[in-house]
Amino acid sequence: MKQPIVIAIDGTSASGKSTNAKLVAKALSFVYVDTGAMYRTLSWYCLQQKVDIHDSKRVAAVCRRWKTSLECLDGKARLAVDGYYPEREIRTTETSAAVPHVAAVPAVRDWMKNKQRECLQFGNLVMEGRDIGSNVFADTEFKFYLDASLDERSRRRAAEGVQENLAARDQKDSQRAAAPLMIPLGAIVINNSGMTSAETSAIIIESIRKRLSAIS
Repeated sequence: MKQPIVIAIDGTSASGKSTNAKLVAKALSFVYVDTGAMYRTLSWYCLQQKVDIHDSKRVAAVCRRWKTSLECLDGKARLAVDGYYPEREIRTTETSAAVPHVAAVPAVRDWMKNKQRECLQFGNLVMEGRDIGSNVFADTEFKFYLDASLDERSRRRAAEGVQENLAARDQKDSQRAAAPLMIPLGAIVINNSGMTSAETSAIIIESIRKRLSAIS
């Protein structure tokens, strides 16, 4: 059986990963996977369980024992907890603030890596995150890294109604010991400051189609 194709879209916070990954997945009829939402789901769960997010051992213990399942609905893969997907809850300011601490725990990243790889059961994937091309699917031939100026990204977050210190998040993501944020080897880097989502996704889609034609 032919191995599913994985398109890795990594990048900094508010660099347009989610929007562009969705556009690419729709254009190619691939399944969209938001790995950041998985970390947000665990962060939300820790907050719900009154777990100290600064206690890495407790966070790791929760990650090992929580009851989750992977679902694919309307072309989107997601992680449900006890059959429930906290779609709105994981986008709150409180959850956003907890994510960098939870995501920095090595045991959490190992668990997430295995779970994200299980998404292959759904077929061809467009997976966005911070370590897809460098860690989760390092062997994929389709790697993209999105970025934009800090001012541009801050404006995007504000437009979403989310208050987040992006400079601090960038620093924490880049300096964590486990799977730090970096430009994956062989990735196409796109700085989309001043670009629309349509323009950014068009670059990605054109590159993918060229590569697919070359290997078919």
